[in-house]
Amino acid sequence: MSGVLRSETIKPGIGSKVLMTKEELLSGAYSSQIRALLEERGVLVFPALNFTDEEQLVFTRTLGTVSKEKTGEEVFTVSVDPEKSSGAAYLKGSFYWHFDGTVQDKPVLASLLTAKTLSDTGGDTEFCNTYAAFEALSESEQAELEQLRTRHSTWSSLFYFDPEPDQAMLEMFLQAGDKELPLVWTHASGRKSLVLGCTAYHVVGKTPKDGVMLLNRLREWATSEPFHYRHQWTVGDMVIWDNTGTLHRAMPYPVDSGREMRRTKLEGEEPII
Repeated sequence: MSGVLRSETIKPGIGSKVLMTKEELLSGAYSSQIRALLEERGVLVFPALNFTDEEQLVFTRTLGTVSKEKTGEEVFTVSVDPEKSSGAAYLKGSFYWHFDGTVQDKPVLASLLTAKTLSDTGGDTEFCNTYAAFEALSESEQAELEQLRTRHSTWSSLFYFDPEPDQAMLEMFLQAGDKELPLVWTHASGRKSLVLGCTAYHVVGKTPKDGVMLLNRLREWATSEPFHYRHQWTVGDMVIWDNTGTLHRAMPYPVDSGREMRRTKLEGEEPII
């Protein structure tokens, strides 16, 4: 018998702290409870767990199928320092609210991040629960939003951190694709969440002005205090977030700060419908 997962609530609208030993987590005996809690709470914090890269990968496999990076890596170094991470240029977009894989057939289910080295300034990670944000809207607004569709692309996020990119950079981002998605994701569980973030650039059927106003208002609502959690890292912390029902962003930190994180991901299990 695995017993009951030990956890405590961080905030009513988002986040739980998981209080289990490394050995208990690596056993896989609590995996179904962890996945259920993740969907319910959006973000799970494992304080000072100090997983090695190998242990983090083993633990990730207890929760589902590992999603590899395009380069084939299963454990990815997250840093904006090009000497530390092959994705440094792309990761500049992580400073803006987003969720991963909007243009994929099945977006990443969850990401797991462990703190290895921290910056003296900046570098906290913020999250918001887009399930809770949708559920807190009035029934009439929920019904209205469920009728709308939006355009998402990786290239639109480029302009957040590089307003005047060179043509080669723009072409690289354009190759990632462009997709029309519902503004409200009806999940296999029956729950619904808002699909927002810096990849969203147009609301189908609305003027550019009206569409931007709506997307901005909803982003402001979803990231407001009731649904928001800011994690202040200590070395060894691991955080898992439900990529299908939360937005996240890193707080800016200096390129030469030495900040270094390790990320593993779980393959997506359902399309956005």
